[in-house]
Amino acid sequence: MAKQMVPETARRRRRPTRGGTVLTEELIIRTALRVLREHGSTGLTARRLGAALGADASTLYRYFTGMDDLTRAIGDELMGRALASWTATGHWRTDLRALGLAIHAAYLAHPQAAVLTASRVTGRPREIAVDETILGILRGTGLPDESAVRVYHTFIDQSLAFAALDAASLALADPARTRDEAMWHSTYARLPADTHPHIAATAHLLARHMPHSAYPAALQMLLDHIDTQLPPPTA
Repeated sequence: MAKQMVPETARRRRRPTRGGTVLTEELIIRTALRVLREHGSTGLTARRLGAALGADASTLYRYFTGMDDLTRAIGDELMGRALASWTATGHWRTDLRALGLAIHAAYLAHPQAAVLTASRVTGRPREIAVDETILGILRGTGLPDESAVRVYHTFIDQSLAFAALDAASLALADPARTRDEAMWHSTYARLPADTHPHIAATAHLLARHMPHSAYPAALQMLLDHIDTQLPPPTA
């Protein structure tokens, strides 16, 4: 059961932690990202996070209603980092492409956190700011609202889906990831043409492309599709 979170005005500890640090929501989130990096997407627990902060685990509930609330805050932090790294140019295609790549990069910078949060809707300010920005860009093209929302849905889900997929690969232990990538040479490239003619014909291309993310290409396809939906320019 989720615990009652202390109101924001009463959150700040009067005394520092055992390590001499006064806790803040920002510090807890940064430390949670480090714990996830060290222990994986299933390794974030209140006890482990409390130990990393030098505080009793129960102290976390002064800032978050529970670990699920913290998980959503971590996702919001990644969205915020994406938006902070992005600069608008006023050209819809350039801006959407840059923002999509920024979201993808922000999640891949913390793959364990990405695996944990990419599927979550946080409802927090920075996620909302990203959504408002995307919808603003799309509505600014002249797309009807129905079309703008449909494209927004596709754009954000595509960005997060590829972030989760690519992050899951990065989160693998190095030997496992190396074995997976080598499979295109060790297995696919050796399939005989008489039983697998299409794989055999393209094996060298598969080996070149498959170890890399398809997100930039998928994003380009989506942008091309949006271009076909835009109303004609007015005279």
